[in-house]
Amino acid sequence: MSNDSTGRIVDDLRRWISAAAPGARLPSSRELVARYAASPVTVQKALRRLAAEGLTESRPGVGTFARAERVVRSVDYGWQSAALRTPRFTLPRSSQPLRTAPPEAHALHGGYPEPGLLPERLVRAALGRAARSAAATARPPTAGLPELRAWFATELAALTPAGTAAPAFSDVVITPGSQSALTSITRALVPPGGALLIESPTYWGAIHSAHLAGVRLVPVRGDADGPDPDELDRTFRETGARAFYAQPNYANPTGAQWSPERGRAVLDVVRDRGAFLVEDDWAHDLAITTEPRPVAVEDHDGHVVYVRSLTKSMSPAVRVAAVIARGPARERILADQAAESAYVSAILQATALDVVSDPGWSTHLRRLRRALRERRDLLAASLAEHASAVDIGTLPPGGIHLWGRLPGGIDVHRLVRDCEAAGVYVAAGDEWFSAEPAGPYLRLNFTGPNPGGFTDAASVIGDAILAQR
Repeated sequence: MSNDSTGRIVDDLRRWISAAAPGARLPSSRELVARYAASPVTVQKALRRLAAEGLTESRPGVGTFARAERVVRSVDYGWQSAALRTPRFTLPRSSQPLRTAPPEAHALHGGYPEPGLLPERLVRAALGRAARSAAATARPPTAGLPELRAWFATELAALTPAGTAAPAFSDVVITPGSQSALTSITRALVPPGGALLIESPTYWGAIHSAHLAGVRLVPVRGDADGPDPDELDRTFRETGARAFYAQPNYANPTGAQWSPERGRAVLDVVRDRGAFLVEDDWAHDLAITTEPRPVAVEDHDGHVVYVRSLTKSMSPAVRVAAVIARGPARERILADQAAESAYVSAILQATALDVVSDPGWSTHLRRLRRALRERRDLLAASLAEHASAVDIGTLPPGGIHLWGRLPGGIDVHRLVRDCEAAGVYVAAGDEWFSAEPAGPYLRLNFTGPNPGGFTDAASVIGDAILAQR
């Protein structure tokens, strides 16, 4: 029987339990199989769901019974606040992009492409092969599988110009996603209480990682081509910082891409200051109208710590990323990763390697690029028609988001609540600023489910704006 059949059994037994006396014995599994003409597996699934909901309890050798009501007494955990003292940092309880929208909602707030944009067939087949291989019971090297490390190194080396030292597989550390990588990098490069320069606005996860590491964030101003090199140099000088975090390609949330000239100028400043550029290439596979241009390919002396993730383009279930760094910086990052997570699952690494080595991977990326462009343009057109007060500016050449400025005086958090009440989930831009927001912004994901609903969603956003004017 299907999952729907399991649900029907669960619903029927819930009604039976609600009418039964506490402690009443449920029919046996054999009786339930006969009653519902179901398989034993389906019946066991139903019973496990009821137990998980706290409606039944099993007594081995006796049977399954309706759980008697238990008196729940309130517990005062105030002693814990006294024991824990003041927290070292304050983080949001739940980031906006991580909220779960109901299936019927228009979800424009998320940070991942919907499953239909991912290479599901490739991932499923690769997971199956990995589960049947030695990876199922193997402990991989702390730095990662050599073959996967070599793939990441070779990809970046192919973009490296002649005369610049190309990365080697020994420079690569595999991590369980880029978020974990950023936390290790921050702890390895910046001392507690030290300054980390950061673009503004920028990825909220990098801001959170810095807070977790006890690092002081200093925003750096820029323009459409990237950070202002003079401003960056002045900020390095004034703060004594030794690291700058940035997303040169398809930045989250703006989608902006540095010009090649700006990338070289920024790298020159970093070199002159004896500092590190932490380059987060999260959207390497999410190009739309340009090609990604990693600054790391211009680095020959270890000033760039490069982060490359596969999660957004492959699957959120395959949390695999790589850090490419040289010298003591690489060793410190590896040591932090070893202490933090010991190693990345061999099954996930083998799966990622299988997928990117398959000829179908290139086909997937070509299809993904076309789909991203269609969805980006569709959402932008819908906003222009039904919510023209949202200023998108230049369409992003890559990534999965539109970054829209709202008119002055708009209460963005009220707008988010009003949209959500109407079934449209959007993200207020405040979370992408390390200091005070530069204005009211929305970040809108054009790769969520149901692009056919973009017009309706834009109408809701437009109406919510008009309600405040």
